[in-house]
Amino acid sequence: MLAASLYITVCSAKNRVRMRLRRLREPRYLIGAIVGLAYFYLAIFARGRGAVVRNGRRRGTDGPPGFPPIFELAGTSVSGLGVFACAAVAWFLPARSGLLEFSDAEREFLFTAPVSRRQLLAHRVVRSQIGSLVASTFIALFATPVSGLARVRLALGFWILLLTVRIYYAAVTLTRARLQSDVPAVRRVAWLPTGLMAAGVAVVGVSVVRQLQQSSSGLSDIIVHLARATATGVPHVVLWPFIAILRPPFTGSTQTFIAALGSSFLVLAAVTAWMLASDATFDAVAGEGRGAAAAVEPQAAVQPARARSAGWTLALTGRPELALLWKGAMATVRGISAKTWRYAVPAAFGVFGISFGVMQANRLQGPAASVCVVAAIVAFGAVLLGPQVARLDLRTDFEHLDVLKTWPLRAGDVIRGEMAWPILVVSSMMWAGVFVAALFSGPAFPDVSFVSRWSFALAAAFAGPALIAAQFAVHNTATILFPAWVQIGTQRARGVDAMGQRLIMLAAIIVSLAIMALPGLLGGGAVWLIFHRIAEDIVFVPAAIVFAAIVLVEVLVVTELLGPAYERIDVTSIERGES
Repeated sequence: MLAASLYITVCSAKNRVRMRLRRLREPRYLIGAIVGLAYFYLAIFARGRGAVVRNGRRRGTDGPPGFPPIFELAGTSVSGLGVFACAAVAWFLPARSGLLEFSDAEREFLFTAPVSRRQLLAHRVVRSQIGSLVASTFIALFATPVSGLARVRLALGFWILLLTVRIYYAAVTLTRARLQSDVPAVRRVAWLPTGLMAAGVAVVGVSVVRQLQQSSSGLSDIIVHLARATATGVPHVVLWPFIAILRPPFTGSTQTFIAALGSSFLVLAAVTAWMLASDATFDAVAGEGRGAAAAVEPQAAVQPARARSAGWTLALTGRPELALLWKGAMATVRGISAKTWRYAVPAAFGVFGISFGVMQANRLQGPAASVCVVAAIVAFGAVLLGPQVARLDLRTDFEHLDVLKTWPLRAGDVIRGEMAWPILVVSSMMWAGVFVAALFSGPAFPDVSFVSRWSFALAAAFAGPALIAAQFAVHNTATILFPAWVQIGTQRARGVDAMGQRLIMLAAIIVSLAIMALPGLLGGGAVWLIFHRIAEDIVFVPAAIVFAAIVLVEVLVVTELLGPAYERIDVTSIERGES
């Protein structure tokens, strides 16, 4: 089975490369590939060569630079504590491991084949190596000023790390399924790793809490306390596997790398053995074979559909934009599921990490300052990244363009209605962040007056939705005018050519957004220039209102001008993304 898995993986990779090369005959992919390759050269090779030369001159040698000290610290017990926390949280996340997701073809041919479930798990591990190798290679390529053999060590280390994480998450998913089994013997086996993790959390948690009870003057003291809590004794023994898988990517020499790689392989072998030993609930997690699924389908077909109250009944008459806003709201409610945690948890960690960095840079302390900074980061992120993430507009519904074109609605109403719900959601997040930041801004910024702080908050509350609406207008304009260059639906095109296309579209969107914001900036700037000596900081509120009014009028005009282009779109011009 291992030889067959390797053969399938190699053939799949070869065919995918052939397909990517074949589509370069089209100009849009060829231009995207040229831009993508140029980006790779400028971002990796040119910058890396310059960094190597600078470091070589600084040391007076021409050898490759070593890792900075900050990377050497990544293998310490503090970093192991972070990985241990993520490993513990994985037991509570409702999402299922991607390693256990089989395609329809794999279900059809492999589930009914004379192979064991352990061999199927090994097959999925082999099939996942292409993605892990590509990801670790990209990490090593972009890690400047690392070069030469250090890049190879970094790629191998991250490959082992990614592989271990994938297998660990699959083992956790299978073990949680064993806990729900009807067979007592199966449940008893599952309690062993569960109990070990619980005991480890208790041991490490008690040690960390004892250290954190001591007074701390800043983030550096907290890190010192965490290092003391986990560097020795039983907590260090508990954290050793998590420290071991972190050390290989961040070693500074080949000798230390070989030693660290041996330890990480031991951890990988133990996690793999745990996953293979949990194959008793494979069918419950990965799904039965096609024959069993076909036997269940007739029973599922006769079951009546269960309707649940949405809490918002759409009126029989009204504006078309309101109906499309309702559609977007219902799609969001239905789309919230266990998979949402895959994005919510990393996003929360990112927000808190950036917030603590801002606090340390500005030397802000105290609970109020923490809440204020976190809320401000949320508001800023909503304006900056919200339109990129909230894609429940034409970028998603163009998958169903053949249905949209049959609706008896004006094109401008359809475009505005598709944009209405994501604009409202992102603006609400921004308003919440601004309001909370303003409430807690007093202790965080005692030198700024009450009037000034709330003037800035009100100005942001008016200007933010206008910027959000302008970004959605630009994104939907690009979708209508250049549908072949925009990611449609939930699938993502892959490859250097697709990355080049996204870079071209990103540059075009930034330029278009700047052009749309310029009249509003001129109008708001004129208000500020005339009244700032009289009203002082209060003038930011009317300036923001003028800015928002001008930009929103532009958005309205753009949606009307896009009507003829929307009517001319051919449904066959929409290309589906790769699965």
